[in-house]
Amino acid sequence: MKLLITLIGLVLVLEGLPYVASPESMQRWLRQILEMPPHHLRRVGLVAMAVGFLLCYLAQKSNFFN
Repeated sequence: MKLLITLIGLVLVLEGLPYVASPESMQRWLRQILEMPPHHLRRVGLVAMAVGFLLCYLAQKSNFFN
């Protein structure tokens, strides 16, 4: 449970970093996202999830990150 809470905290830190570093750029980027068709957003989300799962798998099941 401690690891899960730590990971959630790290995700929140990484998610918040762009808003602190460059809020104007984030607003511009979010406006562009609103204009994208839903199927493009779905594809981007699917690719991000696949990369995330692959990184988790590699970190847990291989000696690649040792």
